[in-house]
Amino acid sequence: MQYRQNLKTHMNTELAYAYETTLRDTRRALHQIPELGFDLPRTQAFVKARLESLGYETQETAQSGIIAKREGLSSKAIAFRSDMDGLPILENTNAPFMSTNYGNMHACGHDGHMTMLLAFAAFIAEQPTPRQSIVFIFQPAEETGGGAKEIIHEGILNNYEIESVFGIHLFPELPEGVLGLKSGTLMAQDGEVDVTVHGLGTHGAQPHLGRDAILAASHLVTQYHSVMGRFIDPRHPAVINVGSIKSGGSRNVVSEKAEIEGTLRAFDEATYETLKSTIRRINRGVEASFNVQIDTVFKDLYPPVENDVNLHERVVEAFNDDEYTLMEPLLLAEDFAYYQKEIPGYFMMLGTRNERKGHTYPLHSPKFNFDESVLKTGLETYIRIADKLNIL
Repeated sequence: MQYRQNLKTHMNTELAYAYETTLRDTRRALHQIPELGFDLPRTQAFVKARLESLGYETQETAQSGIIAKREGLSSKAIAFRSDMDGLPILENTNAPFMSTNYGNMHACGHDGHMTMLLAFAAFIAEQPTPRQSIVFIFQPAEETGGGAKEIIHEGILNNYEIESVFGIHLFPELPEGVLGLKSGTLMAQDGEVDVTVHGLGTHGAQPHLGRDAILAASHLVTQYHSVMGRFIDPRHPAVINVGSIKSGGSRNVVSEKAEIEGTLRAFDEATYETLKSTIRRINRGVEASFNVQIDTVFKDLYPPVENDVNLHERVVEAFNDDEYTLMEPLLLAEDFAYYQKEIPGYFMMLGTRNERKGHTYPLHSPKFNFDESVLKTGLETYIRIADKLNIL
C-alpha cells in the first residue's frame, strides 16, 4: 500500500530529520509572537501563509482563525483542531526564543499545538487523495472563551461536512512523549462566580450601627467550602475555589461592601448546577442572618470534555501499550468541549515533562517550556489516527 510506504519513509527518515528542523523552527517562531483572544493578526498571518505555501486554500473564521481543507474522495470530513492564542503572562524561561510581545506568552503550549497541526497539514499535502476530506481548524480565543463557539455558530462544522474532530494538548504532568488517553469525561465543566455583599458602613467603635460586609463574606467563604462534603455526592468530584476577596479601606471602619470572586468545576452538568444552586441557597441564608444584600452573578464557561467511546477504541488501537497511559479525569477545562456537543470528538494529552531538562513547570506558569522533540510524537499521533480511521 503506497501510504504505508510513505508513512514508513516519513517516520524513519524525513520526520526524524527534515520535520524535526521544521517543527523546531516553526514552534520557536510562533512562540515569539503570542497574542491574546481574538486579536491574533500576526499569528493568523503566519498560519495562513504557511498553509497557502503548502497549496491549501484558506478561509478566515472567528475573526482571526483559519480553516484549510484537503479534498478527499468523500466530501464527508474529519477535522483536526489547534488553538492559537497566548496568555497575558510575562515570560521567565530565559529561552533564546522568548516572547517579543512583552507581557504575553505562549504558556499553555498553543505554539506547539499549531506547529503539530501545520506539520500534519504538510504531511497530508504530500499524500495521494485521501478517502475522506481532512479539515484543519486553527482556532482563536481558547483561553478567553468563545473561539470554538464562534466557529460553530458560523456553520463551519456543517459547511465542511465534519463528522468528527480530534485535538492534542501538551501536558507537563505526563512524561515527555507519552500520550494521555481517556474514554468519556476527560476534563471538567467550569464557570466563574462573582458575589457582592452590600452592608452598611459605620465607625468601628459603633459596629451595632452598621452591617458588616466582611463578616458576612467570611461566613460565605466558609460555607462554600462545606459544599463538597455535605451537598455533593462524593462519587462526583467538584471544586469551588475562592480566589479573591476585596473589601474595606480603613482599619477602624465597618466595611459596607465586599466582593468575592471564585470558580466552579465539576465533571458533569448536573453536579455543576448543584454547585450553583447551593451557593444561591447559602447566600440567601447569610443575607437573612446578617441583614445584608447579596448579589450573585454566574458566568458559565466550558462544558465538560467528553471523549467519544467509539473514537477512543479506534485511537487506542493505533498505539502500543508503552506509548500511552489511560488518564483519570482532570478538573481543568477546554473549549474543545463545544465541538463535542455537536459531533463526536476526541481530545488527547501529550506529555512534556522532562526533569533532566527542567521541563517541570505547570501550564500557565511563566516558566513553562518543552523540548520540541515531543512535537514529532504529536505529528505521528495525527498520522496514526488518520491511518487507523482508514482516511489515507
